[in-house]
Amino acid sequence: MTEYLMTIDVGTGSGRALIFDGDANVIAAAGREWTLPSIPEFPGSAVFETDRVWSLIRECIAEALERSGLTADRIAAVSASSLREGMVLYDQHGEEIWACPNIDARAREEADELVASGMADRIYEAGGDWLGIISPPRFRWIARHRPDVFERVAHMSMISDWVLFRLSGELATDPSCGSSSGLFDLKNGNWARSLIAELGLPAEIFPRVVAPGTVLGAVTSTASGETGLPQGVAVIAGGADTQLAVLGGGGTGAGHLAVVGGTFWQTTWLSDAPVIDPQRRLRTLCHVQPDLWMTEGIGFLNGLAMRWVRDTVCDAASRQAETDGREPYTAMEALAEQVPAGADGVVALVSDVMNARSWVQAPTSFIGLDVTRPDHAGDRGKGLMVRAVQESAAFTALAHYRILQSLSGRSADGMVFCGGASKGRLWPQIMADVFDLPVRVPVVTETTSLGAACCALVGMGHYDSLADAAQALVKWDRTVEPDAGHVERYQDASRRALDLQRGLIEWVHAGRLPEMWRCAGAVMPEKG
Repeated sequence: MTEYLMTIDVGTGSGRALIFDGDANVIAAAGREWTLPSIPEFPGSAVFETDRVWSLIRECIAEALERSGLTADRIAAVSASSLREGMVLYDQHGEEIWACPNIDARAREEADELVASGMADRIYEAGGDWLGIISPPRFRWIARHRPDVFERVAHMSMISDWVLFRLSGELATDPSCGSSSGLFDLKNGNWARSLIAELGLPAEIFPRVVAPGTVLGAVTSTASGETGLPQGVAVIAGGADTQLAVLGGGGTGAGHLAVVGGTFWQTTWLSDAPVIDPQRRLRTLCHVQPDLWMTEGIGFLNGLAMRWVRDTVCDAASRQAETDGREPYTAMEALAEQVPAGADGVVALVSDVMNARSWVQAPTSFIGLDVTRPDHAGDRGKGLMVRAVQESAAFTALAHYRILQSLSGRSADGMVFCGGASKGRLWPQIMADVFDLPVRVPVVTETTSLGAACCALVGMGHYDSLADAAQALVKWDRTVEPDAGHVERYQDASRRALDLQRGLIEWVHAGRLPEMWRCAGAVMPEKG
């Protein structure tokens, strides 16, 4: 009988379960969206609700099985991926007692203390990441504000580790997820014991580190009752969502450029040694493959901005598309295709260029919409806003690529565009035009899940390595060439958009606009 495998992906704003056959063809998929609540008395907080998310993941599993037409006993293995940086804490009985996602930024005071002491620089030099979305200030915050929780912590994990723990009862991490904690030594791909000791954290709470593709255990009887997956199904270590997305987009060697378009966007570059940005702008993590590292710039909430346009400006069109059996985003792109490159001067200001040491995001804004012009109203006006969001994401991604070029001393001769944003026809074309590079789009655009499937297939013994699996299974849907007529126009438009974005950030620094988000430990200029 044909073996099938399941992957579970937990993102910032949604989760999904996919079923693949042994050739990594997608048999069925199901997803759920969620929001991350905050705690009003703790500004910047975000809570990862483990019980609620697990309930939604269980729904995804059940729906994917139903859509596949397979009985659950046809699933031979399951693996998982998730957002990075988020962590889960457990008591001695393995019960979750505290959890937060990547965007939690409540530990500002604690991060500022680590900056002042010089500890932030030591963490960055060892682990390649600033304090904004990593664990050290969060542990200090918990010790100070929730000592009742801190005293009970017996184990910690990253969020994808939590999914696998729920399934198998085995707690472990892999280097791609573990390195997003800020408590890893990038060079040796393991916990930075000296940093952990200097921070006063008990070393025994950190899980063992295993390679992606390692068989952790099997679905327990409890997990079987909750998910419908048979007891005994192999549970195999996956990894961090972006690194798996890069793998699932053919990223198996140094010099690979990829943009992963999801709720957040990541512009990524693979190297055969850790690349640490001396200006503390970008971040570096372990890749899922041994002896490879990934440096990235993060575009803030580009996918969420498109979702906001879907649910507000394009709400009626989106609902009609769903009624007609069409994807809402396809209907939105159809509107955007009717307007010219450059969106007729309309600019969406969504994400600033990443500057990890001083990372702040202004409220999302649209500039250039003219209420006196009839052609800025109706469906054309909606198309302008959709296209402006797409172009904004591409402009920020290009700015990150420019930094990656300067750090690596190399340029790419092409790029891979993957993730949910690559499903349509227009966004990949915009990326090709903005970057002035050919863009390859894989057949399976949910490359995070495909990367997790590669892990599962290695664990099942189908391939000797993740590189072998990816090289055999990644297939290409198309290559999009730049439109020469748009390249020069976008060079001007991207400079204008980035200038406007910098001006918006300056207004935030001056106190004239509220900040949408600020990372913990941000070294900010004084208000003037």
